Amino acid sequence: MIRYRIQELLAEKQFKEGRRVTLIELAEATGISRVTLSKMVNQRGYGTLTDHLDKLCAFFGCRIEQLAEYIPDSEVVEKSGNDK
Repeated sequence: MIRYRIQELLAEKQFKEGRRVTLIELAEATGISRVTLSKMVNQRGYGTLTDHLDKLCAFFGCRIEQLAEYIPDSEVVEKSGNDK
């Protein structure tokens, strides 16, 4: 599964700039819809376009490996009442 680190990068940007940075601001700055950004943040395994990844890397001034990380399926804990 690919996990996007958008929330972490937003928090880092907020700390560096000393101001609040929202998904709405990110959407306006990148041209990626707020709904798509929200899905990237909240939906496990959400797939997106490489163009979106490019725009996010440009916005955050980061490399792709800072934006997304691979988590093997064996390490993914499902959100259900049957967690081990």
